[in-house]
Amino acid sequence: MASLKIKKGDTVRVISGADKNAEGKVKAVDPKNRKVTVEGVNMVKKHVKPNMANQAGGIVEEEAPIDISKVMLLVNGKATRVGFKMDGDKKVRYAKATGETID
Repeated sequence: MASLKIKKGDTVRVISGADKNAEGKVKAVDPKNRKVTVEGVNMVKKHVKPNMANQAGGIVEEEAPIDISKVMLLVNGKATRVGFKMDGDKKVRYAKATGETID
């Protein structure tokens, strides 16, 4: 399987769908299903039964995963595509818009 270009902790912008142009930090990545969970994006209401952690139960709002193809990485406030290149003997990500190394 090819490595994903978006990682946990990256700041991304949603490029399509109901939350278009929303920005947030990636909370989780699911490489098998090609999904990402982004803070404050794709909020859904979930009905929760009372339990030890949540005594009252009720309706809770939480982020749902969205497809990885709907987000673009933000570098210096600008959405950019991501590529890979070799930096010596190490494979690194870089922003295609600026050529800047990401990590």
